Amino acid sequence: MTDTATTNPAEYLAFTLGKEEYGIDIQKVSEIRNYEGPTKIASAPDYVKGVINLRGVIVPIVDMRIRFALGTPDYGPFTVVIILNISGRTVGMVVDAVSDVTTLTPDQIKPTPDLGSTLNTEHIIGLGTIDERMLILVDIDRLMSSEEMGLGERLAA
Repeated sequence: MTDTATTNPAEYLAFTLGKEEYGIDIQKVSEIRNYEGPTKIASAPDYVKGVINLRGVIVPIVDMRIRFALGTPDYGPFTVVIILNISGRTVGMVVDAVSDVTTLTPDQIKPTPDLGSTLNTEHIIGLGTIDERMLILVDIDRLMSSEEMGLGERLAA
């Protein structure tokens, strides 16, 4: 008997931050929107850009480039907000661009290399490989609900 979670392919939404490509589980994505400046919230961490009103739901917007310390964000024509459904809560994340939806089989996903204490990899599921392309697969549930994000309490309030 085989474990279907380890044998079935999974779909990931691929997006870019700087020169790197990342992937998140497509099932967590509810929509993709053009970037519009959110309403700022006083004393929010710098990576929480503010909130938007999405059809009556107040959605916190997290800039992933700031969150991952990948330099100053440049909001251009390809900048988008990926609206996520995380544990029944709605969160938006700003990324440089969305590229495509990619299907990966378990043998295309390699474990995250041990980088010692130089890099926090607890939010990384692994590395998806498609020919010469590599996607850094992010556990978006774990990242968005982590204590350091501080969104859990804010979203529940």
